[in-house]
Amino acid sequence: MSADPITDDVVALLARIVDRFTESYDAAASSQGLTTVQAKVLAALREPLPMHRIAEKLKSERSNVTGIIDRLEARGLVERRPDERDRRIKNIVATPAGAVLARNFRRALGFAAEPLAALAPEERVRLRELLQRMVDGEA
Repeated sequence: MSADPITDDVVALLARIVDRFTESYDAAASSQGLTTVQAKVLAALREPLPMHRIAEKLKSERSNVTGIIDRLEARGLVERRPDERDRRIKNIVATPAGAVLARNFRRALGFAAEPLAALAPEERVRLRELLQRMVDGEA
């Protein structure tokens, strides 16, 4: 615990938010027949990405990502395509079915949006600004 009770409260609240978000994320993935990590990959594929970028986003080893992509590809949710600039690089692209599943997954993330609806628009803007400062390290 810190010497600052407000900081302690904020840290505790952030931990509760993370727990609730994780539960919601897992449930949303499961509702779409996906594992949590498969859902993260599909959600990241708003644009074609090489495997190493997916591994970076997941903070995972490339070898682990290969298996995830193989399983998604076997389900017809992603495909490997040569990069337009460097044909040695294979980009991972969501298929139309994968894009629909990703969209359905994002819509199933109840906790991510529902509590924010209780905030006024200007409060959401301020919260976004504060969180962005924290993420950017400018707090």
